[in-house]
Amino acid sequence: MENLFNEYLNSMILSASGWRMIFVQDGDENNPKPEIGLEKTAISAFIGKTFADYINNKIDNLSVQTNHPPIIAVGMDTRPTGPAIADCILKVLLNEGIQVHFTGVCAAPEIMTYARSIDGFVYISASHNPIGHNGIKFGLNDGGVIPGQVASKLAHHFRTLCNIDHPETVAKSLMDDNKADIAAIYAKQKILKEEALQSYRDFTMQVITGETTKNKQIKAFEPIANGIKKFKFGIVADLNGSARTLSIDETFFEQQGLNFYPINNIAGKIVHAIIPEPENLVHCAAHMNLLQKQGKSDAILGYMPDCDGDRGNVVYWDSKTKTAKVLKAQEVFALSVLAELAYSTWKFENKKSSVTNTTKINSPKLAIAVNGPTSMRIDEIAKAFNTYVGRAEVGEANVVNRARELRKEGYEVRILGEGSNGGNITHPAAVRDPINTLFALIKLLCIRDTAKNTDKPFKKGLFHLWCKKSNQESSYKDDFTLTDIIETLPKYITTGVSEKRAILHIKTTNHSTLKSNFQKVFENEWSRKKTEIANKYGFYTYTAMTSNGTQVLENSTDFSVSGKGGLKIIFNDKAGLPIAFMWMRGSGTEPVFRILCDVKKNANKDTSKIEKELLAWETEMLEKADI
Repeated sequence: MENLFNEYLNSMILSASGWRMIFVQDGDENNPKPEIGLEKTAISAFIGKTFADYINNKIDNLSVQTNHPPIIAVGMDTRPTGPAIADCILKVLLNEGIQVHFTGVCAAPEIMTYARSIDGFVYISASHNPIGHNGIKFGLNDGGVIPGQVASKLAHHFRTLCNIDHPETVAKSLMDDNKADIAAIYAKQKILKEEALQSYRDFTMQVITGETTKNKQIKAFEPIANGIKKFKFGIVADLNGSARTLSIDETFFEQQGLNFYPINNIAGKIVHAIIPEPENLVHCAAHMNLLQKQGKSDAILGYMPDCDGDRGNVVYWDSKTKTAKVLKAQEVFALSVLAELAYSTWKFENKKSSVTNTTKINSPKLAIAVNGPTSMRIDEIAKAFNTYVGRAEVGEANVVNRARELRKEGYEVRILGEGSNGGNITHPAAVRDPINTLFALIKLLCIRDTAKNTDKPFKKGLFHLWCKKSNQESSYKDDFTLTDIIETLPKYITTGVSEKRAILHIKTTNHSTLKSNFQKVFENEWSRKKTEIANKYGFYTYTAMTSNGTQVLENSTDFSVSGKGGLKIIFNDKAGLPIAFMWMRGSGTEPVFRILCDVKKNANKDTSKIEKELLAWETEMLEKADI
């Protein structure tokens, strides 16, 4: 049994984004059964003990300021193995003197919002991984997961706890003798779930409007509400049995005047693959097409979340082709960034126009935080709004912490996220949320130009502001649709993260060695082929960028310093302007090595072909380096 325990333990991926493994007892990642077996029960107990030691300040060089006794929320998504894992963790936390609030099934943004009012949370989920997987996310009360450095120390402590004789026996002792207490925890679950839902509703309105007080939120939401009433928008939701089936989605959208059209909205009934990428968004698109045929012309936006409900990509009604289309992840993020930067600009201009001429108001110092493989289309959008782009390594925690660093430097960072995965994080939230993504698009559609030839001064709406600042004012029209907005986005071809050609299986476990080998291969190829590359693709020079956590090194001369972090090779045109990049990094949550390319569209070249050939070249060089 100990050999099996160690085998399972060694299969775990412990990253800042979460701890994951196949928890279902038989090891079949597609098995929907709830049993986890004796060894994985023990692993679950040690997970609970790890977080309890952290909260109770029993881990060297880690200190947490909490209530006494500390209060921790425990929640889960709808995976079948969730209840068994939760039961273990609840028992251990109780035995360690921690007051537990069990919210049952809840979306990740929901429990992270609720935890802001207590000391922290343990969330049981494997995000977008197949149904037999499960995992853990830890956080305190700042609205997000714990930072990477803390996560690394917890992972070390966890492995130390597990490195004992008879781990199953020790784990059992950690969970013993609290039958009465655990029954009381389960008895309060419905009440605590309602508290979590209410806190999430309130916080979501704060995020959408950017205002902290109720009165200001109501005033800020007025132009959005007026637009919803005038244009009659509806939301199509393929909830796919996720945690969002039991969250605020339906009631919140309907309370704001939006019709809500859900499918697959029974909790735990996961009917297709979980990852919200184009191949799985087709179900939402099909339902949107059906609704339109039935006369539901308001069904113009749709989404599908992953199982924990923090990531959700978008479907929209193309007003020109009259069909539902799936937005790619990078396009979703680009539209969200455009919307929120335009909203910040619009709010500032309204504020400036409302004060006397003698009062000076400084324009905000805007920034966004993104991960390494986010498309360069974001840089073009940011430039139009005079916004600084701060980059970080892949990982939501890294991007959130980069945004916090930028705020300390005096920047206003309203939006951040990982373009490669879609969705966005809108401050003060510290986690992706499809509701916030959809409301970014709704703001773009609703906050329009004010009426001309009235006593009130004329004010441009969000899309009009974007068109003006991006030198595309000729593209603006008063009766625009989302299709018109999409057509004004910077044009790039970017590899999708879930495409088979973007996922490699590398033998070299030391990624510093791999990247050192890759550097030798790349530099040799560049030296031999640079004239051909310049003529064929328009790439004249390159720069290397490495990223580890929030630290990014530009013009890196040593690819190996990126280690398990990100490596990006940026290709520049004859004028020295970036027009493409190739990127690579080993996944922190799956046993794969991810690659991606991003290429700016060129009217004189086949950009799609360039992206394919660039990715194939990157793959070929990595295969040579993987020795």
